Amino acid sequence: MKKVINDPNGVVSEMLEGMVLAYPEKLRQLEGTTVLVRKDAPVTGKVAIVSGGGSGHEPSHAGYVGRGMLDAAVAGEVFTSPTPDQVYEAIKAVDSGAGVLLIIKNYTGDVMNFEMAAEMAEAEGIKVAKVIVNDDVAVENSTYTTGRRGIAGTVFVHKIAGAKAEKGASLEEVEAVANKVITRVKSMGIALSPCTVPAVRKPGFEMADDEMEIGMGIHGEPGTERTKMKTSREIAELLVEKVLAELEFTNGEEAAVLINGLGATPLMELYIFNKDVAELLKQKGVKVYKTFIGEYMTSIEMAGLSLSILKLDEELINLLDMPVDVVGW
Repeated sequence: MKKVINDPNGVVSEMLEGMVLAYPEKLRQLEGTTVLVRKDAPVTGKVAIVSGGGSGHEPSHAGYVGRGMLDAAVAGEVFTSPTPDQVYEAIKAVDSGAGVLLIIKNYTGDVMNFEMAAEMAEAEGIKVAKVIVNDDVAVENSTYTTGRRGIAGTVFVHKIAGAKAEKGASLEEVEAVANKVITRVKSMGIALSPCTVPAVRKPGFEMADDEMEIGMGIHGEPGTERTKMKTSREIAELLVEKVLAELEFTNGEEAAVLINGLGATPLMELYIFNKDVAELLKQKGVKVYKTFIGEYMTSIEMAGLSLSILKLDEELINLLDMPVDVVGW
């Protein structure tokens, strides 16, 4: 295992400290917690948005803390849900009285711990709403999940719900637009190599040099099949077909596209893949309004990528275009 770290069991705390040192004008850490909040939290009169999950997916989720997106992100240990107490501290720190929306990726530990934290906060008189993101179309039920997994499409939920909250919308309105995005965003990924959890010190699985995994999860959960390596065009054809099968586009409807690297995929390859995706979507009558390319939700140093497509309408376009001041967008 070759990693630029100190203590394998201290990577999360040192990472968070490093982020705050890099962006002190944007972020602060709640003392004694793994919670990063926006510098000016709580923001008077604004619905607060809290998300989080296991570390190892950076820039998710702390990279989306700031004006226009999240008010707080809660970091668990690598690939491990944060505890209810940590989420509870985040809720308390950002609530201004307008309520708090929890954006939860659909993993059993995350759902259970965020829901427990919500109950703790509600017992203190804080108004809390919850949405669960399940954008991964690859598999139903997995190692960590009942139902479909939440992956990179979650970032679109952060962006659009965050914009709605920044405009002064009510908790009910912010929750509604978050759920609207969840119904309209679908994703699927592929992996070319495993990743290594620092404390484990060895790869989570083995894969031959000429193999790839279709539909692998962001924690290394198995996908739908392992195949021989395919070209970018072949991968694009597969993922576009699977994702569009879950979305009903009529000719000319607009979409936002997210090409997400999983940690070790060069931008060169992401841009090649995007060329193929863009050509396929054009053939299918889907108009790409905006494309986002880069690392948005990684899996430590896994090689691979995911494709997320968000079906847009006028409201979602306006919220997607609103300015943000965060590290990772």
